[in-house]
Amino acid sequence: MTRVLVVAEHDGRRLDPATAKCVRCALDLAPQALAVAVLARGGDEIAAQAAALAGVTGVLLVDAAHNAAPLAAVLAPQLASLAEGFTHVLAPSSTFGKDVAPRVAALLGVGQISDVLAVLGPHRFKRHIYAGNAVVTVDADPARCTVATVRLASYSGVGAGPPAPIVRRTLEVALPTHTRFVALRSDKGSRPDLQTAGRVVAGGRALGSAQGFELIGALADALGAAVGASRAAVDSGFVANDLQVGQTGKIIAPELYVAVGISGAIQHVTGIKDARTIVAINKDPEAPIFELADIGLVADLFKAVPELIEALRARVR
Repeated sequence: MTRVLVVAEHDGRRLDPATAKCVRCALDLAPQALAVAVLARGGDEIAAQAAALAGVTGVLLVDAAHNAAPLAAVLAPQLASLAEGFTHVLAPSSTFGKDVAPRVAALLGVGQISDVLAVLGPHRFKRHIYAGNAVVTVDADPARCTVATVRLASYSGVGAGPPAPIVRRTLEVALPTHTRFVALRSDKGSRPDLQTAGRVVAGGRALGSAQGFELIGALADALGAAVGASRAAVDSGFVANDLQVGQTGKIIAPELYVAVGISGAIQHVTGIKDARTIVAINKDPEAPIFELADIGLVADLFKAVPELIEALRARVR
């Protein structure tokens, strides 16, 4: 009997779309039970959102003060306790999921399967290796709980379904005392979330400085897009690393991806190969990004981007 527990990602108020994508992956396992674990403080609304996802048969709500912040060291012991009786535990392959899932796997004494892109059977999965240049089939031990993260770019979210029952759980588990929440800092403001945005504008080292990178923000605002960056731009200190797109950053699949001043290294391409339409702006006609781009513009970005922004704003006016 296949019983799947999906770990809900949320910001304390709203369920992240990544959770609906994990549920889609879980449905491919043809589970007899599909529960969503919501660990929060004051999580009634989040639990209700999870219960409304199509295919979910129940929600396990652990509402406690120590769950106010998404600390993996605090959440993992609780999730390991909730996993009792489940054959699978799935978490999104986001920053949150990559943080908490390995801890859950370690507490359960199993290895973790990362970035599942397809389900071939109850314990057989496909995932990328070699920076996305090859796909490998992985088998998990059917006698033990399978812990895996779901590659979000490979799945669309489920829609709404009949509300599932919500069960409140109180867990008696030992929580760590060496980890505490200090503060949360975010630079994304009112722009869409990079991981789930339908449009993304990303900049590379060619922008030259943090001040030059402001062009990317202006173009993103004109398009109603999220902002991303190459690893080179992040390493150069232009933007924070939570905007990095690529193998060691975020794997995304927007409808539109605009790469400005990005050469197109393999590490970066791994993160954008599932984008529907890729537009590249680069003054080097030999840049590898043009091999992947659907639309390419060979031009000086400091001239082309302001012109593009003005044209977009003129259409709005």
